[in-house]
Amino acid sequence: MAKTIFEEMGGTYVRQGDYYLPCLSLSEEEQKPVGVWGQRHLRYIKEHKRTLYVNLLTSCKLNSYLAGVNEQAEEMFSRLVKQLAEKENVTEKLKAENQMLWVQRMNNIRNRAREIVDKELIYTV
Repeated sequence: MAKTIFEEMGGTYVRQGDYYLPCLSLSEEEQKPVGVWGQRHLRYIKEHKRTLYVNLLTSCKLNSYLAGVNEQAEEMFSRLVKQLAEKENVTEKLKAENQMLWVQRMNNIRNRAREIVDKELIYTV
């Protein structure tokens, strides 16, 4: 009996009742930590970009993809907060003089930076 393509590539079969089923398994992917940005993007691609999600999952690249998105988002968020704080003169001097005003402005800056990161990286593909 001629070998199948699966057998020629080194695959094996296991007998289940009257049937021979191929022994299939995904290769192991290095697990990297995925932060909050990566989790948000995962939720987005699961709901809205199903094909991309399935392709990444079956090619064992999902974790590294999400870790990369998370890293990019963290860098972008930090850079935006720093730039906006400098532009609006929210400094340590203001923090020492009027803590409540500093907290209000920093919260505003962080919220705007988060919206930008969400729009540019997290909820787009």
